[in-house]
Amino acid sequence: MAAEISEQAIAAAERLADGVDALSFAEPITHVYNPLRYAWTGHRSYLVQHAASKKKVIFMGMNPGPFGMAQTGVPFGEISLVRDWIGVEETILSPEHAHPKRPIEGFACQRSEVSGRRLWGLFSEKYPNASDFFADHFVANYCPLVFMEASGKNRTPDKLPAAEIADLYAVCDQHLRDLVEVLQPEWVIGVGAFAEARAKEALLGYDLKVGRILHPSPASPAANRGWAAQAEQQLKALGVW
Repeated sequence: MAAEISEQAIAAAERLADGVDALSFAEPITHVYNPLRYAWTGHRSYLVQHAASKKKVIFMGMNPGPFGMAQTGVPFGEISLVRDWIGVEETILSPEHAHPKRPIEGFACQRSEVSGRRLWGLFSEKYPNASDFFADHFVANYCPLVFMEASGKNRTPDKLPAAEIADLYAVCDQHLRDLVEVLQPEWVIGVGAFAEARAKEALLGYDLKVGRILHPSPASPAANRGWAAQAEQQLKALGVW
């Protein structure tokens, strides 16, 4: 049964990878990274180990960070926590059209994904054994792609032109529905307002609850004032924890 669930999650991720690869993006986007391709070994290992059972909660982020999932294939993938707590360490390839300012170094990357350090840091503190966390929880991203401008600047999916957004969201919404059907959660928790809004729209009519926690990004002033305590309080207030 466990293998069957993870195989369904893997199949859903493969459909998502195909779906987003079929899309095109115009300037100012010059480079698009799809870690479900070049970092597939990392993502597949994550699904095999941790998407093998039904969950109570799916936490959902927006899209990969440049030093997180872009490097490891694991959502919010702060390298030390992915390797030492989540238990994923794989050889990561390089995207076909890499931006010179945004190299993919995989598990050799020295940069920290602050959002991931905070998110997985909270979970690993509360659940010293990762298997205890993943018994009831899973972490996913809504969109698997990283978008960059010519300068190397990151552009988030919500800042794309309307026509590109519509096509992208259609693919990502379907994957979220597929994942929910596989993992059967009671809750989908958006990490930030964007993810919560996408979950509410994509899962309209589903028998589950949608909530959110504060995004752990260092770009958010609120997140820099004790993010973990605030997020835990929000989860308790919702009745998730």
